[in-house]
Amino acid sequence: MRRSMVGLIMAGFVVAARIAPAQDGPPPPAVVVAPAAVTQLAQTVTLNGRLEADGRVGLKARVSGFLQEVGFAPGDQVEAGDVLFRIEPGPYAAAVQEAEGALDAARAARALAQVERDRQAELLARDAAPQAALDRAEATLAQAEADVTRLEGTLERARLELSYTEITAPFAGRIGTAEVDAGALIGPETGALATLVKLDPIHAEASIATATLRTFLEAVEAGQASTEGAATLILANGSEYPLDGTIDFIDSEVAQGTDTVRIRARFDNPERRLLDAELVRLVLRQATPTEVLAIPQTGVQRDLQGAFAMVVDDAGTVERRRIEVARVTQGLAVIAAGLDEGDRVVTEGVNKVRPGITVDAAEADD
Repeated sequence: MRRSMVGLIMAGFVVAARIAPAQDGPPPPAVVVAPAAVTQLAQTVTLNGRLEADGRVGLKARVSGFLQEVGFAPGDQVEAGDVLFRIEPGPYAAAVQEAEGALDAARAARALAQVERDRQAELLARDAAPQAALDRAEATLAQAEADVTRLEGTLERARLELSYTEITAPFAGRIGTAEVDAGALIGPETGALATLVKLDPIHAEASIATATLRTFLEAVEAGQASTEGAATLILANGSEYPLDGTIDFIDSEVAQGTDTVRIRARFDNPERRLLDAELVRLVLRQATPTEVLAIPQTGVQRDLQGAFAMVVDDAGTVERRRIEVARVTQGLAVIAAGLDEGDRVVTEGVNKVRPGITVDAAEADD
């Protein structure tokens, strides 16, 4: 009985083996391809840069006294002339009043000296007074005029010091945090009370290779590029700033260690989205696009011999093709040699393929 059961089981395996279909080889690897295409593309240069505020000032007290008022909240947008700090004005207002009184007294003394000088001059003309009396009167008048001049200066200084009790914004910008609180005794030795930064407009500064700068300037001379609206910004999160910038400064000196030139572009920043000292990528572009043969940048592979692309023919067979890349811009590689228009290049799944194998190629989305 046991042998018969074993026989039945073995017979079942034989029958199953006879009726099971033959197993095919593994399916071809699936890849994504994109055709080499002629496209209108403006030449661009991408530089690592940093934003620089159009103005920055540390606000300091020019006179000493108790801080009466802080007129802003940290981060406020302030306008030129806004009062940001107010020092107790009482002692300085009293000094102005005292200087005004002293000046009035000096002017009265000058008027009296003038009358006396005129009287002595008349008496001398009638031989009723000696010359010495007129000389003394003229000296007294000169002394009185000098006192008036001196006290006018004293009054002007007192008024100026009184004006310094109000620390105002020299330009419109964003104010930082106050380093002192109301009630503190401050003065010129206190240091910066707060920092005011002008963010609109703002500049992006970068260093550009001398050869690249020469190419760009030649394009400007040929009318293929312009310094007006020629720059864009890529922010730290990869987003593009919506407003174009204008190149407003090219340094006259080359940094010998790096053979680069400092360049700066001006950007309007009405919403204050761009911040001082922020790291950005500065992109310079041609004004007139030109026709080029390009593939997605992901289709370019490199080894010790240089750049190559994996090309798939109509039968799905893979070929390694050596290529020359002129430049990379806007996510595309501009091909100088090695590919023809319409050649299908593997852009995804290149790690699955090797020359000579057949693949299941799907066209990439536009």
